Amino acid sequence: MAHRLHKRALMSTPHSQPPLYRLPARSAPALDLLAGVKVLDLTTSIAGPYAGQLLADLGATVVKVEKPGSGDDCRAWGPPFLHGESLWFLSVNRGKQSVSLDISAAEGQLVLRELVAEADVILLNLVARAQRKLGLDAASLRELNQRLVHVSVTGFGLQGDRADLPCYDLIAEGYSGVMDLTGEPDAPPQKVGTPAADMLAGHDAAMAVLAALLRRERDGQGCEIDVALVASMTRFMAPRLLPYLGSGELNRRSGGRDSVIAIYQVFDTADAPMTLGLGNDAIWKRFWEAVGQPGMAVRPEFASNAQRRARRPEIVEAISGILRARPRAHWLDLFANARVPAGPIQRQDEVALDPALHESGFLYRMDGPDGPLPQIGLGVRFDGRTEGTATPPPKLGADTETVLRTWLAWNAAQIERLRAQRII
Repeated sequence: MAHRLHKRALMSTPHSQPPLYRLPARSAPALDLLAGVKVLDLTTSIAGPYAGQLLADLGATVVKVEKPGSGDDCRAWGPPFLHGESLWFLSVNRGKQSVSLDISAAEGQLVLRELVAEADVILLNLVARAQRKLGLDAASLRELNQRLVHVSVTGFGLQGDRADLPCYDLIAEGYSGVMDLTGEPDAPPQKVGTPAADMLAGHDAAMAVLAALLRRERDGQGCEIDVALVASMTRFMAPRLLPYLGSGELNRRSGGRDSVIAIYQVFDTADAPMTLGLGNDAIWKRFWEAVGQPGMAVRPEFASNAQRRARRPEIVEAISGILRARPRAHWLDLFANARVPAGPIQRQDEVALDPALHESGFLYRMDGPDGPLPQIGLGVRFDGRTEGTATPPPKLGADTETVLRTWLAWNAAQIERLRAQRII
């Protein structure tokens, strides 16, 4: 029933306004797990900013240091824009303050060094050569702050022959092998439909910061953290790469069909495609009982996953014939009751209206300086709570004066001098 109601709600929803106006409003107290931790986020694009957002979600004070005038590269990524802001930028920058500062100028570097002395963490996505040129490498900054957690998020890491090469998510996905295994067997390789390497590397950076802060509580020492998009994305491929290393069996593109679990793929129904995963013998049995063919569940030639893999075409043909006979909603309700893993293949507009994601507060809207903004939540709860919504993604430089006053105790004359020099 829930699947049918969801479909009707989607079809009847007006499209005169962006979907954000159909998201539930949510206001919640900010998490305080990292309260008191000060983070300087000098990164641009997606991976580094996402790491900063995760730390902000957990309660850290995150100050985003940006180029005066243009700011983070991602601010220009569009369309689409909302209230004049890039929606890509809005997706990875909530919970932060923005300081505009020209760190290429000598005066700007002095200001940054003062901020570093007060910080717990600095996030960078500069290659090693650029870090050294600007005096932002870990060795240089450690002279200012022995307790600093110095985080680099780059394409290939800080060491090795590729260390100075530029990199984007697309490049990392190609290096990792994920593109070679994504798509239909006879079609060209495909990129994952989201910036997977960026998001994984950003997650890795935030996780590493937490570990480094915990160690610092024990020994008082900072840490140099080196996160590479290619490494994060390749580790993501471990369930595919490691079997090849151990067997020499080369996986090839299989579309929506897995090559390990015998039945783990997309099937057509009478009206829409669905996913179905029969991952163990108990689920295999429950599936055939649910569709009214219990005899299939006990046939000895299908007794194990290995045997089912050997006869996959025969099984797929049988299941396909069954599922095409009824609409998807029928099968999803039936399999939910039978505890058989199955689901729809949702478009973005369907995900946006998923009632479970609304009820949990995972998809919501928050108030921004120019109007409501959509947000996608942390998705992790601590004592029943998830991230708060107090601070929207910042306007460029909106918090420059506040940060200089609170972090460095600067007065109005000092701030105005920098503004006159166009350093801020």
